[in-house]
Amino acid sequence: MTWVVVVCAVMITIGAGFAIVRAEKGPSMLDRTIALDVTVTAVIAAFALYAAAQRRTDVVPVLVVLSLVGFVGSVTIARFAAVEPKGEGRVRTREEVAAEEAARREAEEAEPRAGLDWSEHGGSAEGEVR
Repeated sequence: MTWVVVVCAVMITIGAGFAIVRAEKGPSMLDRTIALDVTVTAVIAAFALYAAAQRRTDVVPVLVVLSLVGFVGSVTIARFAAVEPKGEGRVRTREEVAAEEAARREAEEAEPRAGLDWSEHGGSAEGEVR
């Protein structure tokens, strides 16, 4: 039976590793949410595997709490992601940020500078009360 536990532990670890890589790479917030949900599920599965291998029933409340925390977290993030504008949840690359900054600078340079010309505003205010 110990080899079954070892094989299951290796599979859980590999799945959690892939989920962490997906959470890091993204590209959207929903991808990260699902990856973190899979990671929480892998932690729950690891606790369940430990409880089964050691024949411990006192771990069951921990499993229930972890399951509820994972569920509530996923629902909360999904609720916020539902109102998120398209493209907001995506993490931009350095090249995209640099291209946006260059486009913003070009737009600012293309606009004529609005200098203050006091002659257009009625001259000086000496002796006048408006």
